[in-house]
Amino acid sequence: MRFEDVYRTYEGAAPVSALRPTTLEISEGELLGIVGRSGSGKSTLLNVLGLLDTPTGGSYRIHGIDTSPLSEIERTSLRSWYFGFVFQQFHLLSDRTVTENVELGLLYRGVSRRDRRLRALEALDRVDMLHRQNAFPETLSGGEKQRAAIARAISQSPQVLLCDEPTGNVDPNLGQRLLRLFIELNKSGTSVVIATHDIALMDEFDARRLVLHEGRLHVYE
Repeated sequence: MRFEDVYRTYEGAAPVSALRPTTLEISEGELLGIVGRSGSGKSTLLNVLGLLDTPTGGSYRIHGIDTSPLSEIERTSLRSWYFGFVFQQFHLLSDRTVTENVELGLLYRGVSRRDRRLRALEALDRVDMLHRQNAFPETLSGGEKQRAAIARAISQSPQVLLCDEPTGNVDPNLGQRLLRLFIELNKSGTSVVIATHDIALMDEFDARRLVLHEGRLHVYE
């Protein structure tokens, strides 16, 4: 994945430069940490990376594919096959069980019902949530909701996992366990990008680290 002078401006009475011209290359299998305060542009950067948002200008290529001329259908297809997302907010459907929530991404890919269930249960086992597979989101703790959301993301075997403040709503102990899981996923070949305001969290693992400040990327020192 490569950004070449990519930027994102939100128009309005007072235009906001959420992401200033940025050149960034993320290698296959890389573990990347991006540190920044609230409002620094972390979510905007991840949303553009994950094709959830379109840049105002610049070039963004994925495996050599220029994403600029892609239609929304083409962007959605590329996003569903290439990326997995872990957000600070869990985005679990209240009327679906944990397993059914994990299966949703696979449903959109056209995976058979049997394979959806198998892959969902495998992902739940990986995050120690098999015992809650039939529970509904309202009965889960914050940490359990985040683990369910992570299971949903990894069940799709994404090439790139984008994590936006993934430990923001969990206690420190669980945060460390989730971090170890992300490192394991990375060692198995998944590119992992973690955006967080928690500098101490970034100090816990060996990865390339960048700082995002007022929409500009800097090398972490």
